[in-house]
Amino acid sequence: MQKLLKQILTSRVYEAAVETPLDEAPVLSAQFNNRILLKREDLQTVFSFKLRGAYNRIAHLSEEDRRRGVIAASAGNHAQGVAFSARKLGIRAVIVMPRTTPLIKVEAVRRLGGEVILHGDSYSEAQDYCDRLIDETGMVFIHPFDDELVIAGQGTVAVELLRQSAGSMDAVFVPVGGGGLIAGIGGYLKALCPEVKVIGVEPEDSDAMYRSLQAGRRVRLDSVGIFADGVAVREVGKLTFDYCRRCVDEIIRVDTDELCGAIKSIYQSTRSIVEPAGALGMAGLKKYIRERKVTGQTLVAINSGANMNFERLRYVAERTQIGEKQEALFAVTIPEEPGALKRFCGEIGEERSITEFNYRLSGRDRAHIFVGLSIRDEQERADFSRQLAGKGFVNLDLTDNDLAKTHVRYMVGGKSAEVGREVLYRFWFPERPGALTRFLASMGENWNISLFHYRMQGGDYGRVLIGLEIPKGEEGAFRSFLQELGYRYNEESDNAAYRLFL
Repeated sequence: MQKLLKQILTSRVYEAAVETPLDEAPVLSAQFNNRILLKREDLQTVFSFKLRGAYNRIAHLSEEDRRRGVIAASAGNHAQGVAFSARKLGIRAVIVMPRTTPLIKVEAVRRLGGEVILHGDSYSEAQDYCDRLIDETGMVFIHPFDDELVIAGQGTVAVELLRQSAGSMDAVFVPVGGGGLIAGIGGYLKALCPEVKVIGVEPEDSDAMYRSLQAGRRVRLDSVGIFADGVAVREVGKLTFDYCRRCVDEIIRVDTDELCGAIKSIYQSTRSIVEPAGALGMAGLKKYIRERKVTGQTLVAINSGANMNFERLRYVAERTQIGEKQEALFAVTIPEEPGALKRFCGEIGEERSITEFNYRLSGRDRAHIFVGLSIRDEQERADFSRQLAGKGFVNLDLTDNDLAKTHVRYMVGGKSAEVGREVLYRFWFPERPGALTRFLASMGENWNISLFHYRMQGGDYGRVLIGLEIPKGEEGAFRSFLQELGYRYNEESDNAAYRLFL
């Protein structure tokens, strides 16, 4: 640990990075009855803390290594940090990025002087190609997190925190991907102020550090979520895992809705729009307060980055109300008889606002309603369900049903009587030309598409819902097709929202 402290205190980050402010969030502090502070790494030159580690690593290269040039594989903030640092030091930089990388990020790296090579549909494919180029060219690889000098560069955030807060902190909430940021912050804080809690925050679908700490060894995830792409890491680093075992008090996991709610909270406090990964600290902080019922503490959230795609804002806004526990979604079955719909609306009451309302006749004797309601808290959500049941309305709470929130609410309809042996799957298609064509070209000739829904959400991957009629006897061929396709998928054939509305 002493070596890390020395490397942090002698790092060269301030040749390129700036000391970011530690801003108080008075409205949030009053709302949650705690003193809430935001460490504004979104105000760095490249809008992310990644510049610190990248520059510190590159600045320590020998003259011989500088002549060889640097190379990295990244689809986001690390790429910009490497490109900026290399340009400042007069070094050639090659960045391998997946073909699915949004153009805004590719152009940002090029503006910073990086030579961009687009390869593969995923980070792992880009990294494999990067490894080949290293063997062929001898360029120096700049790791995004599992490197002592990178960790030390990120650790300078903690030096600023202690000085700016005068050591008055109860807990710091740190976004976790590969672990470089929390390893640096945790190593420094635990050496000087061991009483300060260091709490990591990960998405529920990209929780490699959480699982690794639970298992006592590094765990490699089969797949990772794509919403918070800045922390979509299948396996944490060897060095970062070792530091986290010693320096991290706990890991909090949050879902997509909680992340969207955190983005809104930060915007209301700063008028800055952070990216999903950049809002993890705030999402974890809010969940910590809500679940632990803490009051009167000083809590710090690291705003780690603000490289947000503008097209993604619509999706964030739609999911925010649920993330802040202000909207609930229900499927309600009502009898198909005169006055039933009016009676149901009467149960909603004048004090609740309807945020969504879809009605679908289902047979001769009943209809299904997909309804969204504004609520004050989770207790009201549960009370409303019991209220409906007490009045004879069968209902299903869909607030936590991701299929319902991502697809069904936009396509309430019904199944044709002609459709038979239908299976329903969600796919994550890379956002690039030819993805759907590849899917269709790989399908069996006897498989019929019976349902299809796609909606652009501004990420690297599109979320697609597909219903397929698979003839009897071809189930094995279909399973092979899924494996060979290479796209992430999940079967939803038994999802209650699908059964009711599609």
